[in-house]
Amino acid sequence: MKTYIKKDVVERVIEKTGEKPEIVARVTNEIFNSLREIMTGDDIELRIEIRDFGVFEVKKTKPKPKARNPKTNDIIYVPARRKTHFKPGKLLKQALKVPISELERAEQPQESMQQSEPEPPPAPPPMQEGY
Repeated sequence: MKTYIKKDVVERVIEKTGEKPEIVARVTNEIFNSLREIMTGDDIELRIEIRDFGVFEVKKTKPKPKARNPKTNDIIYVPARRKTHFKPGKLLKQALKVPISELERAEQPQESMQQSEPEPPPAPPPMQEGY
């Protein structure tokens, strides 16, 4: 499994926009910081909806008065807390519905095309401008 880090996101935005790396890095950091601040704020439950991408939610969990410690088998109390949840948007769901067999086929070079690069998987539909 490939892991992407924030630097990879910044580099991709630089590649697509042609903006200066310092500007893109600062804006990307501020976006993630703002999302984090909103999600860790005082609201017990909240929802951040980003059209054509998805919804981040912070949900409250129920307390568990009779949880069990698997190592010691002791009964413990787990208080209510908050947890995050992400629900992908319509375009992201659509892009992820591509069968894995098609993605694997695109990754393997075909015998007749050994010197050229394999075809990339189909791109998701472009994001719409606006909010």
